[in-house]
Amino acid sequence: MLTITQKIMHPLKLFFRDSRAVGISLIVSTIISLILSNNNTTNHWYQKIWSWNFSGKIAHHFQIGSFNFPNSPVALINDFLMAIFFFLAGMEIKRELTNGELASRKKAVLPIAAAVGGMVTPALIFSIFNWGTSYKNGWAIPMATDIAFTLGVASLLGKKIPLSLKVFLTALAIIDDLGAIVVIALFYGGHIHLFYLSIVIVIMLLLWIFNKFSIQFGWFYWLLGFILWYCMFNSGIHASVAGVVFAFFIPVSLLNKLELKLHFPVYFIIIPIFALANTAITIPPHIEHQMNQTLSWGIIIGLLIGKPLGIVTASFIMVKLKWAQLPLNTNWYKMAGAGILAGIGFTMSIFLSTISFVNTIDQNIAKISVLITSILAMVVGFCWFLLQFKSSTIHYK
Repeated sequence: MLTITQKIMHPLKLFFRDSRAVGISLIVSTIISLILSNNNTTNHWYQKIWSWNFSGKIAHHFQIGSFNFPNSPVALINDFLMAIFFFLAGMEIKRELTNGELASRKKAVLPIAAAVGGMVTPALIFSIFNWGTSYKNGWAIPMATDIAFTLGVASLLGKKIPLSLKVFLTALAIIDDLGAIVVIALFYGGHIHLFYLSIVIVIMLLLWIFNKFSIQFGWFYWLLGFILWYCMFNSGIHASVAGVVFAFFIPVSLLNKLELKLHFPVYFIIIPIFALANTAITIPPHIEHQMNQTLSWGIIIGLLIGKPLGIVTASFIMVKLKWAQLPLNTNWYKMAGAGILAGIGFTMSIFLSTISFVNTIDQNIAKISVLITSILAMVVGFCWFLLQFKSSTIHYK
């Protein structure tokens, strides 16, 4: 006989193991945040929770002695907790590069080419819309693909999406994450502080030596990881990048174990908290007027049209040149559907919105545009696969 606790916990365990659970928790977090942000009773205190300054001053850092740390809950989430998210993403990238779908050149060519096409095309579309405007710094926002949402929708479609295409989508999204991380590191930092950057390099060298001589992974690794994050935070390079750097020095034998340990806290605690904090948006009256501008259209067209256009075009070129083959049981109709699903930007696009603009109004318009586009991409992608019928039999050589 199951106890009452076991009866409650069993369905919860099943839920958290479901590939759709992450997407559901993100949607619920976002809805809660938007409701609280736009209710006259809760708006003030809810906004205050995330924006409250630890030091009482309007600054990104606050000091404890001689040490600088994030100065608000939202800064702590975006700079520290998201570094843990990037740590998990970095381990997934390393695993795929060492013994996964990206381990061999033959397997990696198509998803790499597709990911590059799916990043460059939306960025170009956004830049065309916003060339010479104050929004031009947001060009990276429509580059991103949300792995959790994309694969969650794919799992809802069951056998309508071949397993090989789901594997392709996973590899593409992982490369997409890597691309976004490189972009953040190169283009979204501040003034470079060589002192802290030199310590980052020293720590990386120490971690490399530990790997080279197979020094047992333990508390000293974690200590170096925290120091790496602190120095990255103060170096002028975005602190979240520290998570990926640290991940690439984790021994291959530990990747699966650490990924399993971090899956729940990252996807069901950190990412929902990120969604709550970063979608605390007060939607202004006559929002349609604010949305009808180049910033919004650059994001919407970039994600909804640029993503599938870039992915399919790059894949088509690779296949035509005979440098790659389509995934098993897949045709160009299904590839286009995968491209549409890759237009679900959500987590990474919202994150890029927060670091692309200083102005809160611009950040909010960008975030709302990402939310609208992600919903559209989910619905259109889902319907695309449901309505394949005769189109699914078309094969182009």
